[in-house]
Amino acid sequence: MADRFGPVLEPGEDDDEGSCTDRGAAREEPIRVLVVDDHALFRRGLEIVLAQEEDIQVVGEAGDGAEAVDKAADLLPDIVLMDVRMPKRGGIEACTSIKEVAPSAKIIMLTISDEEADLYDAIKAGATGYLLKEISTDEVATAIRAVADGQSQISPSMASKLLTEFKSMIQRTDERRLVPAPRLTDRELEVLKLVATGMNNRDIAKELFISENTVKNHVRNILEKLQLHSRMEAVVYAMREKILEIR
Repeated sequence: MADRFGPVLEPGEDDDEGSCTDRGAAREEPIRVLVVDDHALFRRGLEIVLAQEEDIQVVGEAGDGAEAVDKAADLLPDIVLMDVRMPKRGGIEACTSIKEVAPSAKIIMLTISDEEADLYDAIKAGATGYLLKEISTDEVATAIRAVADGQSQISPSMASKLLTEFKSMIQRTDERRLVPAPRLTDRELEVLKLVATGMNNRDIAKELFISENTVKNHVRNILEKLQLHSRMEAVVYAMREKILEIR
């Protein structure tokens, strides 16, 4: 295994926290780590590197996501260090299952994937860290300690992408708030209310003394105005946006 994966995280973050030996002595028990990667040599390299850390103990390894879930349930590690792309079952998919069988385990994705979608999906699935394999061997141990202490760790290049996406999400949310709810006519509101009671187009036509085709046109207009695809979606939307209240 190479001595370097590359730079990571916030430089100097642990400058004042003492040496690895000091940190190891401060812990009553070593941090128990499960290493998950489909490359055996990479797993072995990580084990050799982490074996030099007095406060970190590799308690097991797995070659794919399915095996990782079984090992996590059996070993209950503190940290799962896991790749994203693996055969049989990927790391992101395994993330959710690991959180179910070992809720106390914290998951760090260690991967070559710098895809934004993988980062977002990993965070949604419960990962606490997302590091690229370009980080140095020393920084792997530092990241494990940080996550074990309750911090989140994301490689700087990925963190910038995440911040950009958050800004875009906030902007899109603000823009939606500025757009007023579509205005329905009084007749459209009448039709929508009758749709909500479960009436079909024929019954609505009789109730309002209009033709069935006219009812169909009203329903079509309602869906187009609300940008929805079904009658039920229209009812749910109307109730949520307080356009219509069903009692």
